[in-house]
Amino acid sequence: MSRSPRSIAAAFAALTLLSACGGSDYGLMNIRSEDGTPDEFGILPTKPLETPESFASLPTPTPGGTNLVDPTPKSDAVAALGGNPSALAEGRGIASSDGGMVRYASRYGVTPDIRSVLAQEDAEFRKGKGPLLFERWVGKSVYFEAYRSQALDQTAELQRFRRAGVKTPSAPPELAQD
Repeated sequence: MSRSPRSIAAAFAALTLLSACGGSDYGLMNIRSEDGTPDEFGILPTKPLETPESFASLPTPTPGGTNLVDPTPKSDAVAALGGNPSALAEGRGIASSDGGMVRYASRYGVTPDIRSVLAQEDAEFRKGKGPLLFERWVGKSVYFEAYRSQALDQTAELQRFRRAGVKTPSAPPELAQD
């Protein structure tokens, strides 16, 4: 039984249209979890319980308020980097001790909406670089292929720095070339 070219073309067109209805879940880098499991990076350990020197010094409990053993990742990071975590809680903006650094970093100007500007420029760059039909079917990520022209050749850079006399730390061995 032979099929007419029209019926084959119609079946292929229907299949193509059906695959286009899949939405945009297969973007450049599809890293969303579809199985409903918890995000392991969203789980923060609590601080250890301690007995206070005076129970009278404990703050009054407030519904929806913070607990002394609640995780404070931002404050902990500031403290680990040598900063003052209380500056975050006060909400006073940039500390006076950091004024010089902020002025130096912004000496060429600051774009206040840099995140939205970069998101728009990236969307324009990726336009037309999304996964093709077969790549959508198999769920292949095309992220690294889309940005290949902007990737840094780490081996070439290491050699360039070594030729320039820059002391470089030990580097992993080069991967075998196919």
